[in-house]
Amino acid sequence: MADIGNAMKASDGMQSVEAAIEALLNGLNPVDVELIATADAAGRILAEDVEARLDVPPADNSAMDGYALRAGNAGQVLPISQRVAAGHAPQPLAPDSCARIFTGGEIPPGADCVVMQEKVEECAEGMRMPENIPRGDNIRRRGRDVQRGALLLSAGIRLEAAALGHLAGQGITEVAVRCRPRVALLSTGDEIIDPGTPLKPGQIYNSNRPMLKRLLERFGAEVIMAVSVPDDFEATCQTLRQAAEQADVVVSTGGVSVGEEDHVKHALESLGQLDLWRLAMRPGKPLALGRLPRSTGERANDEARFVGLPGNPVSGFVGAWIFLRPLVGALLGCPELSSLPAMHARSDFSTTTQARRHYMRVMLEFGTVGIVARAFDDQNSAVLSSCIEADALAVIPANSTIKQGDMIECRWLS
Repeated sequence: MADIGNAMKASDGMQSVEAAIEALLNGLNPVDVELIATADAAGRILAEDVEARLDVPPADNSAMDGYALRAGNAGQVLPISQRVAAGHAPQPLAPDSCARIFTGGEIPPGADCVVMQEKVEECAEGMRMPENIPRGDNIRRRGRDVQRGALLLSAGIRLEAAALGHLAGQGITEVAVRCRPRVALLSTGDEIIDPGTPLKPGQIYNSNRPMLKRLLERFGAEVIMAVSVPDDFEATCQTLRQAAEQADVVVSTGGVSVGEEDHVKHALESLGQLDLWRLAMRPGKPLALGRLPRSTGERANDEARFVGLPGNPVSGFVGAWIFLRPLVGALLGCPELSSLPAMHARSDFSTTTQARRHYMRVMLEFGTVGIVARAFDDQNSAVLSSCIEADALAVIPANSTIKQGDMIECRWLS
């Protein structure tokens, strides 16, 4: 079975993915907190623990339509002394009687069980109860779900459907959440143009920008700036300065390799700090990580994190999941974003790696033999179509051989 391992350094001067993530997150502080309406908090990250204000349910109530009575009256014929619907306070239960009760109705004081209506027989004298009714039968006890004063929700969780229901059940109308991390998305390369403009010879449309914008939004960030940068050192420096003043994270695509027209790496070194470059991963070897200083505004002397992704779209796609997701998660204080969910699957392919770990796009099939990972035939870093149906990234360690049927580790793209 393939094992990723925890090595921090790779061969040939390349750094490991773990080293890159550690450098990227080192010294990072979460973004600010804002108070928003609970009704608008779907998908946001909770910034503070929330304590329960109320018991849920607030009182003992019936789990079904039926009759509330004292268990000691089991087997007897009882008159109906009151009718209890949900949302209406009951009266104390009269001796030797039952109460007609509906699902969610509050248990009358004195009653200690509920019999479902299908088990009760109506007769001239009243309602004939079955024998041997356990105390507490079909009663949902006060505080069974949530007890007042208990921890309702922990800071760092994403507010999805059930969590929002929890907050609403407490009558909470405002909640403290992390601000969305602000991202500047820069596209480099004179050959890259926006869709809607006629192509000229040598030009291609910008597929990275909409792809990365959507991924960043899924991770919980907000893209506040999306611009194209010409292949010029001074223009690259100027755009990086502007981006750093506005954003928490600056992401660029292209310009981080060793070509004469690749200016991003050199501009980053000129303006700020290059933490890592050249990673032992495929796709995405020329990936630059660093920091850009701020000189103005409320956060002068602070730094924006920089991630320079390769220009090939698959490299950008994989790099976003591996690096941008945990970076946004750390800024949001959201542990669930720190790493992709891992699982093991049986490989339906064979492959051999050399000095770099390979992240292969795979589809997962769940069957009687377990999980099977089926790799796309063309794993080239320019073949974006392989990312559309990919369920996961199969993580193939460096210098390893995988045969069909071997167990491999996969990272779920979720």
